[in-house]
Amino acid sequence: MKAILIPVETHAAMEAVLATALRLAERFGSYMEGIALGPDLAQIAAADFSFGNVVFDDRTRRELLAEAYNIFAAFMQSHEVARAQGDAQKPCFGWRGDMLVTDEGVGEYGRVFDVIAVGRPAAGIHQPRKSTLESALFESGRPLLIAPPQAPAKLGDCIAIAWNASPESARSVAFAMPLLLAAQDVPVMMVPGTRLAGPDENELVTSLRRHGVPARAILANETPKGPGYAVLETAYELGADLLVKGGYTQSRMRQFIFGGPTSQILAEANLPVFMAH
Repeated sequence: MKAILIPVETHAAMEAVLATALRLAERFGSYMEGIALGPDLAQIAAADFSFGNVVFDDRTRRELLAEAYNIFAAFMQSHEVARAQGDAQKPCFGWRGDMLVTDEGVGEYGRVFDVIAVGRPAAGIHQPRKSTLESALFESGRPLLIAPPQAPAKLGDCIAIAWNASPESARSVAFAMPLLLAAQDVPVMMVPGTRLAGPDENELVTSLRRHGVPARAILANETPKGPGYAVLETAYELGADLLVKGGYTQSRMRQFIFGGPTSQILAEANLPVFMAH
């Protein structure tokens, strides 16, 4: 996991996103690249248009670019992270600052990175957007590192896996293998009530152990609040500092109407989530 993409904008969780990405970068000596995330202008042809009380002209775009860069650079400077120069073995950073990137653009550009770091979505104009997360998840073909509102003190020592035998879960585990191999403890739980046809958690544990992953099968907590909450409560009790889970193994529409583990976890997780679709 040597290349981490970080969409940057002004929202309440931006510091937590940067800090969570840095925790990952510290494990692998990763390169972190920032890009300025703006409103979705894909369908806008005119140079100027009104969005609420804001006019997006060239000057406004330059200001948003500068603001995003200042947030990113100030964080890296305060944590003594160096600019990328050649093949660095320590965390380093770079900036792609020639344009504002839309949510769709994050998904497209993210295809050449190992992981994309985003914030846990929340309601409100100063919160991470769910559209950013979903575009990155569905359009990039890469995994996401979803930061909670407060960054963790550590990442990757105890990694809980939420398994339901789905292709999405299998992809998430495969993408997470560098992390799993470096972990001290990897508890694997079956997501309550969501198992599909395929190997159970014990068979996944056997497979992971062949690679040298310290995996073990556990039972998820029972709770009437739903399977996503059961996964989170179990992960908290274990002291997990990262949760690996497949994203949207049910359709987004079904999860929107009826709820589901992914929707519940995206709404409530207070630990980083590593997710792929």
